[in-house]
Amino acid sequence: MTVAVDGAAPASASTARRGPLERLRCSWQKHWYAYAMVAPVVVVLGVLVLYPLVQGVYYTLTDANSLNSARTIGANHIPGTYEFVGLHNYADILWGPTSWDRFWSHFIWTVVWTVACVTLHYTIGLALALLLNQKLRGRTFYRMTLILPWAVPTFVTVFSWRLMLSDSGIVNTVLGAVHLPQPQWLEQPHFQQLAAILVNTWVGVPFMMVSLLGGLQTIPAELYEAAEMDGASFWQRFRHVTLPGLRPVSATVVLLGIIWTFNQFVIIFLLFGNGGAPDAQILVTWAYRLGFGQQPRDFAQSATYGVLLLSILIVFSSFYRRWLARNEQV
Repeated sequence: MTVAVDGAAPASASTARRGPLERLRCSWQKHWYAYAMVAPVVVVLGVLVLYPLVQGVYYTLTDANSLNSARTIGANHIPGTYEFVGLHNYADILWGPTSWDRFWSHFIWTVVWTVACVTLHYTIGLALALLLNQKLRGRTFYRMTLILPWAVPTFVTVFSWRLMLSDSGIVNTVLGAVHLPQPQWLEQPHFQQLAAILVNTWVGVPFMMVSLLGGLQTIPAELYEAAEMDGASFWQRFRHVTLPGLRPVSATVVLLGIIWTFNQFVIIFLLFGNGGAPDAQILVTWAYRLGFGQQPRDFAQSATYGVLLLSILIVFSSFYRRWLARNEQV
């Protein structure tokens, strides 16, 4: 027995002394099929995500724009002449002379836009999910009708709302018929912001409704029966049974809703066009305008906005997940 133990010791010691390359080689020999299956995904992600991200971070450290970047005109290739400027773009955007007009005003509006839209998405979606979770006649028809705004292509929905919110659209026609003010939804700054929230709420509620409806159907009916036997009111059942039962689903859909709404480019862009409604532009549409909607196109500043957006969402997601984990432990 002593000889067997002594003979096993050198093998474990040699295994512990294996370097990274040796461990990688052993892992490849054992799991080569898994590596082969994952390789195409890694290549696609590297080409479509990692490379543009690295290139964008590099641009933030330069003064690259459409005038000094490398380009080809006919048979002539003009090399790039942009220079390395370090963190100047970040400093200029965050606390430069015009930082309020170029960043902070859009950042505040983006936060307001995100909070308002996600709150409306969740509140209306939960109310509709609670309604559709009841035994109603024609429940399938209602579900199909309420999910239509999500099924219809976004550009069709936005262009339809542009027509309805125009000065002679159906919204102002109805308001005029009941002798209410008829605002210029697509021209006046505050009403532009209100119109953007309205359209995004219309588009985003169905996803929240379907997700929460699925969560409601996973809550055991026995919990509601026990609560009713204890004399709990509707509000008490909702507070102590429904909301805790929806917590895992709610945490996920709210986080996704915040990320999607914070980066919601399509609705703002299609509703107001490129460069229109400056007070209603969120950070992502403003970054697009800097990089592609003006002359000269400022690639460095646009990329800096993108990196700042990514950093904000990463920091928020980290704190959000920690807050959820801490609440689950309480």
